[in-house]
Amino acid sequence: MQDTVTTSALLDPSHSSVSTQDKSSTGGHTSSTGPQPSKPSSITPVPAKSRNPNSGANFRRMRRIIAEDPEWSLAIVPLLTELCIQHIIKNFHRNPILKQLLPEHQQKVLNHLSPDLPLAVTANLIDDENYWLRCCMQRWPVCHVAEHGGSWKRMFFERHLENLLKHFIPGTTDPAVILDLLPLCRNYVRRVHVDQFLPPVRLPAQPQTGDQSDSGSEGEMEEPAVDHYQLGDLVAGLSHLEELDLVYGVKDCGMNFEWNLFLFTYRDCHSLAATIKACHTLKIFKLTQSKVDDEKARIIIRSLLDHPVLEELDLSHNLIGDRGARGAAKLLNHSRLRVLNLANNQVRGPGAQSLAHALAHNTNLVSLNLRLNCIEDEGGQALAHALQTNKCLTTLHLGGNELSEPTATLLSQVLAINTTLTSINLSCNHIGLDGGKQLLEGMSDNKTLLEFDLRLSDVAQESEYLIGQALYANREAARQRALNPSHFMSTITASGPENSVG
Repeated sequence: MQDTVTTSALLDPSHSSVSTQDKSSTGGHTSSTGPQPSKPSSITPVPAKSRNPNSGANFRRMRRIIAEDPEWSLAIVPLLTELCIQHIIKNFHRNPILKQLLPEHQQKVLNHLSPDLPLAVTANLIDDENYWLRCCMQRWPVCHVAEHGGSWKRMFFERHLENLLKHFIPGTTDPAVILDLLPLCRNYVRRVHVDQFLPPVRLPAQPQTGDQSDSGSEGEMEEPAVDHYQLGDLVAGLSHLEELDLVYGVKDCGMNFEWNLFLFTYRDCHSLAATIKACHTLKIFKLTQSKVDDEKARIIIRSLLDHPVLEELDLSHNLIGDRGARGAAKLLNHSRLRVLNLANNQVRGPGAQSLAHALAHNTNLVSLNLRLNCIEDEGGQALAHALQTNKCLTTLHLGGNELSEPTATLLSQVLAINTTLTSINLSCNHIGLDGGKQLLEGMSDNKTLLEFDLRLSDVAQESEYLIGQALYANREAARQRALNPSHFMSTITASGPENSVG
């Protein structure tokens, strides 16, 4: 009995006082003076108040079964739910089970799925952004998800498709590699940016016989028999495509450099024109650094006439001259174009005059970039005249166009009356000291221009400083209007009747 009580006290310290009381109340079994069998009647009964009513229950709780293995624990036995989740994860590529699970179990499965699972399994089944984040970070060390609408899933499929296009070799790569991806990515790809198109593999030229005529056209031999990858079938399958950004060239060609690697052929041009004409969801089209000349530019622009949703056209860093600029001017009157970029081409005065004639009556274009051309004062003055009537253009870039004082004189008149322009760039021109003074005079009456770049334009430092002060005042006024629009509107309303009376 003594061993039993002592063991129970060690196992359950909360009952140690009860056990001690029981020992003192039961008499000579545990007395310090030894057993007293001659006085059994001297045992004093325990008062009723001191008895524990739950002593039987406590006694039952004091009984413990101790395993022979001291390291055994019930916690190491996995739950059946966990075993099922582990099985689902292990066999997900053969039997993908996800939507049938409870939300908390779905999340456990998604957190442990491998990013290397086949796209045929995961593309249309998994929408969890954390899973696609892991897929992106595993493949690409640098990820700018903001360029892809903030969606990791969209970023994965857009960059995966771009990688296939950049390494496609016509006549060697199976087109099914790209077309088989369409059912998986058609709902997620909205932007395609391809900065290289590989040409077909060319076999060694056959030796020419001596009696072969030299009168054949050399132009026919310049272009390869098989051109770059044709985007028609791909774009037709991307039902949500909004932006197409292309560069026909080869990166990192090294010692294998040839000019033909950067050849945008006429067959490429006609195929691309038909592709973008059929894409009625396209809002942004960019074709840069591809040696697009006047004829090819007109083919492309002709396919964009009356396009229902096109908003931005970028043909910068090409070989477009005045004929191509006239085609772009026609496009301004037959589209909803808001941004036109013809930077670093070969546009001169006549081409700029065509653009100015279209700009004078245009109601959609907000940004025009003609930097690094050579429109000179002939084109600069024409654009300045157009801005006197245009009420929508906000950004004009004419840097590096050989402009001088006559253009500055007309632009100063525009600044005094135009209320829509917020940014003008005349850097790297020859405005001169007098031209700078006239621009300063025009800025004295302007309250809307926020940016005016006159670097490297031979403008006096004092004039440039004073123009900067006027710009700062305009920016500060714009900031105040943004912070207190109601106060600004109330000021206009209050000043209205006074002006009408006066």
